[in-house]
Amino acid sequence: MTKAAAASGTAAGEDSRTIGGSRAFAWLLVITGAAGLLAAWIITIDKFKLLEDPNFVPGCSLNPIVSCGNIMKSEQASVFGFPNPMLGLVTYSVVIAIGVGLLAGARYRRWYWLGLNAGTLFGVGFCTWLMQQSLYEINSLCLWCCLAWAATIVMFWYVTSHNVRNGVLPAPAGLRTFFSEFTWVLPVLHIGIIGMLILTRWWDFWTS
Repeated sequence: MTKAAAASGTAAGEDSRTIGGSRAFAWLLVITGAAGLLAAWIITIDKFKLLEDPNFVPGCSLNPIVSCGNIMKSEQASVFGFPNPMLGLVTYSVVIAIGVGLLAGARYRRWYWLGLNAGTLFGVGFCTWLMQQSLYEINSLCLWCCLAWAATIVMFWYVTSHNVRNGVLPAPAGLRTFFSEFTWVLPVLHIGIIGMLILTRWWDFWTS
């Protein structure tokens, strides 16, 4: 057998094998998916109420900075031509379904895990853009949006960790070891940076 044939056979074997997940990882997907779904659901309901009554004030509009109403009225709240949280209603539900499937013993092929990783990467990228717009363009903060951001960040890093540790994403041994022992560091650091940006963006308001 030639090297090319052997490599092809190895790649085919990797693509055909199925990979499961631990109960802890499955529950993490269910919980983060549920948190994101809750945030998307409440924002969607408030958006509908705001469309019915322009004077409606969402319950999470607490002050000039923490003002969900300002976020909902912005152009950035409907990037794809419909309210952003409606996208969350679908995507977070999919994550919950995957987590429940793992709890039931499901195993998925490599392309499926890569698709989930790509989806969570898109989610983190989209949340990062929304965060930048919220802090520096709209100049308001939505608490439910913050919950969705945090859920998506945790989801992304743990899905990436799972894929690295199981060989779905090729990585050196040192990186696999790091993800096996210190995955929690990455979402904590990521969310901590966002917290610091929020704190410093409105420092005068928080300290007044």
